[in-house]
Amino acid sequence: MTTVDLPSLGILLLDRALPPDVTPPTPPAGSMRSPATFGFPTISETVAGAYGDDVIRGKPELDSAYIAAARRLVERGAVAISSNCGFTVRYQAAVAASVKVPVVLSSLLLLPALLRQLPAASKLAVVTFDSTHCGEDLLGLDDPAARARVVIGGIEGGKLWHNEMRRTPLPTSLEDIEEEVAARIARLRTAHPEIAAILFECTVFPLVAPAIRRITGLPVYDITALCRMTFASVARGCVTV
Repeated sequence: MTTVDLPSLGILLLDRALPPDVTPPTPPAGSMRSPATFGFPTISETVAGAYGDDVIRGKPELDSAYIAAARRLVERGAVAISSNCGFTVRYQAAVAASVKVPVVLSSLLLLPALLRQLPAASKLAVVTFDSTHCGEDLLGLDDPAARARVVIGGIEGGKLWHNEMRRTPLPTSLEDIEEEVAARIARLRTAHPEIAAILFECTVFPLVAPAIRRITGLPVYDITALCRMTFASVARGCVTV
């Protein structure tokens, strides 16, 4: 008998300008770079030239690099594809058109569905890495009434933002991430008490999602939830032939 490898989730990674003699730190569980985050196999490809600052600000020339990396993932056995930056939603259409597997590059794809889950009088908070670049074009909402129910807040200018906007990112402690995210959500809830759920755009934020659920008592959605749902819909497990 021959055992076929289990299907994998393919993850498109941001590029990092690491010196050749530097070994990146082991990512913690909850990170899209960590194989311990999901209970199923993952594979990854770095998108050449896709540095965080360029993706966040929007660099259309990266379409071809994302397409090439996505195709490599499919060739290696990916049955679904995601990414480790929510702003990669800018390249969602290009990548989805280039491969024949489900593509979910950003948790922002959940926005329309989440709004329909909530009471009409409630609001959804989108907590993002940088609200100055999280514009209307990334939300996927054409209905003005639906857009009015979305409030956006970012952690730009904080420790995590400064560390990750470098071409060679610096580590940020979980304590600092939790503090920045929790403080931003608290300000949003003060201004908008109708907030009934939280959507994390940033793929770093799942590291503190359990703490934020505990602090706020609200549902918190992120890229890992979208990946689990997508992978479960296509994975068939281990096949013996």
